[in-house]
Amino acid sequence: MGVILGIDIGGSATKIVGLRPDESVIGMLRVKAEDSLTSLYGALGSFLCSHGLSLGDLERIVLTGVGAADARGDIYGVPTVRVEEFPSIGTGGLALSGKERAVVVSLGTGTAFIWADQDGTVRHIGGSGIGGGTLAGLSSLITGTRQYAQIRKLACGGDLNKVDLTIGNMSRGSVGSLPPEATAANFANLSEDATPADLTLGLVNMVLQCIGTMSVFACEGCGTKTVVLTGALTMLPPAGEIFRLFTQLYGIEFIIPENATFATAIGAALYSLRHEPPKTA
Repeated sequence: MGVILGIDIGGSATKIVGLRPDESVIGMLRVKAEDSLTSLYGALGSFLCSHGLSLGDLERIVLTGVGAADARGDIYGVPTVRVEEFPSIGTGGLALSGKERAVVVSLGTGTAFIWADQDGTVRHIGGSGIGGGTLAGLSSLITGTRQYAQIRKLACGGDLNKVDLTIGNMSRGSVGSLPPEATAANFANLSEDATPADLTLGLVNMVLQCIGTMSVFACEGCGTKTVVLTGALTMLPPAGEIFRLFTQLYGIEFIIPENATFATAIGAALYSLRHEPPKTA
């Protein structure tokens, strides 16, 4: 059948995507990563079972992500290759967004900034320790929960007016190009009656705004006006609204493509199809 599996073994979850040789998608699956090998083999078995596939249907398995080094040699006798994470992020971001070139941002446990061009150029611009791990850790400290699903649920019911100081709190109108609703200082207007939902939304807002600001700086350095956002944090409820404000402020197009959570896994599989596969470990 010639199925290619792209598997992104991350710090908090493993994502798996199945592609046909024509690059069409068979399916996608995400599992929580208790440890890299357990999540890898669990995701593989679950994916094959749910799509009625066998090991004999697989042409190759393509691994990427921080946990890829833990899996050595071929998996169950299926040819297994490794693709570096940065080419996977860039390739996946461009493929999902349909853009020819962009700053591709991977919002994972930390955050990576990649310059990607359809000519094959992929360059790591830099990174930040602010990401999903930051959100989970601070949420655990402040609200007692670090579970992504619970963070999402709480953030939906939060009120930023009880947490953040806005331009409107400091001035009667706009300040330069900054509208009244723009954040002047995160957590600088913390109300005594702020609820766990308010605090969670404040944390989400702070993390995503930091990433948005760093994305703007990355665009300045690369001479582009396009950012493609990938990773699980893009699915947080306020993400769309937050990045729309960045577009309004800076004239930069922020794109959250469909299936953004699976961009790196898709990119690894596509990269292996389009380039000479690296040697197996």
